[in-house]
Amino acid sequence: QVQLVESGGGAVQAGESLRLTCVASGRFFMITTMGWYRQAPGKQRELVATIHIGGSRNYADSVKGRFTISTNSAQNTVYLQMDSLKPEDTAVYFCNAEDQIGDRYFPHWGQGTEVTVSS
Repeated sequence: QVQLVESGGGAVQAGESLRLTCVASGRFFMITTMGWYRQAPGKQRELVATIHIGGSRNYADSVKGRFTISTNSAQNTVYLQMDSLKPEDTAVYFCNAEDQIGDRYFPHWGQGTEVTVSS
């Protein structure tokens, strides 16, 4: 079983920065993709950014140029550097990891960390 633990959320003013961290532990075969999703009150969960084991990155249009996703050398920790935060970035941010076993993918989720951006 894979455990994902997020940290780094908090309350900031618009224009400020935060860095989210997610550490994966436990038993997994091969994590191929890690990423961040967010869910604002009353809205559906949406993709923020993902990073593949090969290094390719994918960002939501709303965060391009402001957020940067990265991993550590062991590729068991994923970071989300969030700069120039806006009130519309307010949400609970969830870490996601895709564990590949053969040709099947098993998604795992963290418990979420709250980000509040005030104007």
